[in-house]
Amino acid sequence: MRVTEKPISSYPWYLRPFFWNQKRKYGQILKPALIWARVPRLFAAIALLYGVLDRKSSPIDPVLRSLITVRVSQINECHFCIDINSAVLAKRTGSMNKVEALEQWQASELFDSKERLVLEYAEAVTYTERRVDDDLVQRLHEYFNEDEIVELTGLIAFQNLSSKFNSALDLPAQGFCRLPDRNNEKSTV
Repeated sequence: MRVTEKPISSYPWYLRPFFWNQKRKYGQILKPALIWARVPRLFAAIALLYGVLDRKSSPIDPVLRSLITVRVSQINECHFCIDINSAVLAKRTGSMNKVEALEQWQASELFDSKERLVLEYAEAVTYTERRVDDDLVQRLHEYFNEDEIVELTGLIAFQNLSSKFNSALDLPAQGFCRLPDRNNEKSTV
């Protein structure tokens, strides 16, 4: 890590419930939270935004949200994000199949037309050499209304922010999802 975390006791008291909740939910405090929390107001804003985007009442299906977060994390080479978001995707789909196929989603039959379109859109937003054009947005309208497109775009933008932050500061994976290595070893969640 390029920036160190502080002792828990040195963070403001009002952030400690966030840490407690992470420890309850994940079994450990997330390293990115400890780094973002070095600037408490920034951490609070990021936590609030994430909560809005990953709420249960989101109009974007949980599996689609997870596909986006893992794919954007892969593109931005965020080890922490790939780790935690892959574990969530595997839990939401009940298997590692889509996690393992996601980097090569165009060649996989595991993804339906809606998932393919969302992944295409996530890549167009994320890769700087690509762009979102009118045709792509028009195709999104086949599945999503304008409010949903805004939320979808917000999720992609948030995941870019998060994964670029974590990648730049070299935040490590925390062991949530054991991904296959390039020698095709079996993976577990």
